[in-house]
Amino acid sequence: MSAAELLNPKAESRRRGEALQVNISAGEGLRNVLKSNLGPLGTIKMLVDGAGQIKLTKDGNVLLREMQITNPTAVMIGRAATAQDDICGDGTTSVVLMVGELLKQAERYIAEGLHPRVITDGFEIAKVEALKFLDSFKLPRDIDRELLLNVARTSLATKLNASLTAKLYPNIVDAVLAIYKAPAKPDLHMVEIMKMQHRTASDTQLIRGLVLDHGARHPDMPKRLENAYILTLNVSLEYEKSEINSGFFYSSAEQRDKLVESERRFVDAKLKKIVELKKEVCAGNDKSFVVINQKGIDPLSLDVLAKNGIFALRRAKRRNMERLQLVCGGSAQNSVEDLSPEVLGWAGLVYEQTLGEEKFTFVEEVKDPKSVTLLIKGPNQHTIAQVTDAVRDGLRSVYNTIVDKSVVPGAGAFQVACASHLKADAFSKTVKGKAKWGVAAFADALLIIPKTLAANAGLDIQDALAALQDEYADGNVVGLDLTTGEPMSPELEGVYDSFRVLRNCIASSSSIASNLLLCDELLKARQMGRQGGPGGMDDGGEGM
Repeated sequence: MSAAELLNPKAESRRRGEALQVNISAGEGLRNVLKSNLGPLGTIKMLVDGAGQIKLTKDGNVLLREMQITNPTAVMIGRAATAQDDICGDGTTSVVLMVGELLKQAERYIAEGLHPRVITDGFEIAKVEALKFLDSFKLPRDIDRELLLNVARTSLATKLNASLTAKLYPNIVDAVLAIYKAPAKPDLHMVEIMKMQHRTASDTQLIRGLVLDHGARHPDMPKRLENAYILTLNVSLEYEKSEINSGFFYSSAEQRDKLVESERRFVDAKLKKIVELKKEVCAGNDKSFVVINQKGIDPLSLDVLAKNGIFALRRAKRRNMERLQLVCGGSAQNSVEDLSPEVLGWAGLVYEQTLGEEKFTFVEEVKDPKSVTLLIKGPNQHTIAQVTDAVRDGLRSVYNTIVDKSVVPGAGAFQVACASHLKADAFSKTVKGKAKWGVAAFADALLIIPKTLAANAGLDIQDALAALQDEYADGNVVGLDLTTGEPMSPELEGVYDSFRVLRNCIASSSSIASNLLLCDELLKARQMGRQGGPGGMDDGGEGM
């Protein structure tokens, strides 16, 4: 860019207009890509990567993370929207729609000569008032299973088809309730998500216990045990090489045999203590014995355990060892010297299931599980990935409801109510000066959610929106019934949004849109991490 262009006021004005138009176009473009996915009746997108891998999804978070976006403004919006998912677990598509609509509404007023700063001042006023209104609009609720079922169903319905949603949402609620011990917050890390490519997605089930992704390595070990004691070990039951370089030299076969025998005797002493504990607790009754070891068990040791009727797993993952104690009780042992019945856990049923070449071990019917497993099944990998993403969002929605102890009427009810509140005389008269146009733009932008829900359901947008606004004017809190296009009561239908998702959506979308409107020039930067000339910037930035 030449010095003459930099000093030319007309060129400066043109550059500012171009930068603003680029930002607005990018926001609207990203909005148009994602808006068809919103709601239970939204469509799905097919993502195809360079290797030909396919993923079918309507989850805005997955789309924004995996789409190839090159426009810098769209990248910024996408990153901010995915941060919404990291914080709240949902609301990514809503943020993108709100940002795009805020920019579109602002463009109308900018075209009439209003300065972007005035509009952003109005956005800030409207955002503060909208958050206050949200606090008064939410519904404080006592946490019970029925409420959580409605919340989980609402969340899953926007990600999966209706029949699959009906199968899955009770499992999600029961999984969270199993680990929830009031008044502490539930720890969602205690819900293990295991994937199994088998049968159909509707066969996904909740296991009140643990599923390990491997089985026994000895053919003679029992495949199904009832009333089992569980011994959790972190003890090597195999010959191990020393950690330092060392060697043993022998001059005859007899010396070699003695060396092997002494090594075997060391391992056999450990096995003897395990077998003695098994005989102590299982003698004269119908109890069985299971050993789950984090370290290795060699074939000879497996043979000894199998002959004594012990089911043994080796090389279990550390996270499963930690969950095992939460599921079955007992305590993990790093030595076999102090084994006693007090260190054992308990499970009513332990069995092995084989799928092709893979084996899975199920530990079920435990007394008081503090950790559970959601076993996600599906005929192929992209079905499993789609269900997994939906289940994670469902778990977060249930968690949010428990923590917030409140819900918000869904199906666009809040957006219609908040837009009417911002336009009502009681509030609009308190806003002075040109900022009132920014407030009006914010109120109109909120209606993008019910408009898009109606459009994706194949309804007439204006008729549906007018019906909602008329009902709210009559004093009724209503959402949009997507099957009939008529207003309905979200409370009666059990359609609820998460309070914290809406709160963060309003706050983040307003901030992003304001920043983009105030951006008056796009400059090509050099490496951001490098410190250059005066002020810490590299020389040589040029206009785009």
